Amino acid sequence: MSQRSDEALISDYRSGDASAFRELVSRYREDLLRFLVRLMGSRAAAEDVFQETFLQVHLSAGGFDTARRFKPWLFTIAANKGRDTLRRNTRRRTLDLSAPVPGPGEAGRTFIDLMEIDVPSPDEALDEQERSQLVQKAIDQMPDALREILLLAYFQRMSYSQVAEVLEIPLGTVKSRLHAAVASFARSWQAVTTESRTDD
Repeated sequence: MSQRSDEALISDYRSGDASAFRELVSRYREDLLRFLVRLMGSRAAAEDVFQETFLQVHLSAGGFDTARRFKPWLFTIAANKGRDTLRRNTRRRTLDLSAPVPGPGEAGRTFIDLMEIDVPSPDEALDEQERSQLVQKAIDQMPDALREILLLAYFQRMSYSQVAEVLEIPLGTVKSRLHAAVASFARSWQAVTTESRTDD
């Protein structure tokens, strides 16, 4: 079953094969959770949105066009669910991401490297855990629309056209918004690292 395409699996599920749905959940668990942890800012919130996303996949499976790709559809649902949750909870200069990260201890690292989520094991060095927390803090300070596009383009490595499909925006908007997102992340990163150094 692991050889079958996502689209074939969703088709099998619509035909009554429950194991096909379980395979899709398993196949996307890691990628989607990583995206959602960065988007939501917490593992617990990400887990909730992950569950809501696959509930929606179950409810909407009958309407999925198997001529389309499953992954952008899945991430569209997840981004919308995450956005809704963040909205509910809220009621309560350009920099190349391949450029070196400024600051002590960051030699050789780029902003793209920082986008990789670290789920530290107990024996992992504390500085890696602290770096991941700082990255999350920087992402949390970004406007929602910029955070989404940055995570999809750089973290999930989706193409511009896939990002446009997921966020339901024109291709030109993807490019201009991504440009703004890179600058926003760079500003946030510099602010949180400066704050972190002054706290020490």
